[in-house]
Amino acid sequence: MKPVSHIYLYQEDLRVFGKGPCMLLCAIEEKGSLRAAAASMGLSYSKAIQMVQRAESAFGFPLTEKTIGGKGGGGSQLTADARLLIEKFQTYEEACHEATTKLYETYFGKCQLREDKNG
Repeated sequence: MKPVSHIYLYQEDLRVFGKGPCMLLCAIEEKGSLRAAAASMGLSYSKAIQMVQRAESAFGFPLTEKTIGGKGGGGSQLTADARLLIEKFQTYEEACHEATTKLYETYFGKCQLREDKNG
């Protein structure tokens, strides 16, 4: 058995950031466009736009810089703030997983959940 945790950031009751949006930003960085990033993850373009806009609204800063058309076509790249957000989220997520693992070991690692009926 092992613990599994999922880390999400909420603004009031609205989930605004987690592993999915973080992966989307990483894919934008890799692919050079939101459309290509969405396709690589099996997301619709409109869903990808919604994810980015929701996070931008919650954090209060742009996550992507868009390039319009021209030679070689348009695309998107991450802002410095987006790169820092990815780094902080991944570090936070890892720390949460480590803490969850330690807590699991504390509460479940060396004990039996059923009482021994013989003594």
